[in-house]
Amino acid sequence: MTTPKVAAEFAAANESYVRSYGGKLPIPPSRQPLASHFIKVYSITQTNLSPFLLMKVTCMDARIDPIASLGLKEGEAHVIRNAGGRASEAIRSIVISQRLLGTTEVVIFHHTDCGMLTFTDKDIRDKIKSTDGPSTAPYVDQIAFLPFDSVEKSVEDDVQFVKSHPLLLKDAKVSGWVHEVETGRIRQVV
Repeated sequence: MTTPKVAAEFAAANESYVRSYGGKLPIPPSRQPLASHFIKVYSITQTNLSPFLLMKVTCMDARIDPIASLGLKEGEAHVIRNAGGRASEAIRSIVISQRLLGTTEVVIFHHTDCGMLTFTDKDIRDKIKSTDGPSTAPYVDQIAFLPFDSVEKSVEDDVQFVKSHPLLLKDAKVSGWVHEVETGRIRQVV
């Protein structure tokens, strides 16, 4: 159970949020990105504009605000967060977002100084087994923790995974980005 102090902080912060809450947002994301690279790359004009309903797959790192970092607002994009921002772990949510809610644009964001760069599957498995004992082995050995040794390569791999997955829409736009936690800047990789 949450400590009374944390619960009180949550309640106070939520009251502030409630006062500014617009409510009644639609379930599908409303963002239709018109950044200059979309206009150039896809030859978009106001007359041939088709909606790009946006989904962002990104890391759970608390240093990153996945909405504010792109200038988005609440309700404008689906955001899937997990350790490392790995697409394979987000696949269920991507399928639901595309097939039931109309998402047509998937952006994969990984970041510099990511914790997933600091260990291997063996490292974390050994740590859990040494702490919790051999009874955890059957469980921990089944998990692919998905660490990586290159942020750019992990972005490229995840974009390829999404583009080639048989359950995902073939005409969806998929791009890959790196968020630099040192500066807050983003850069496109794929």
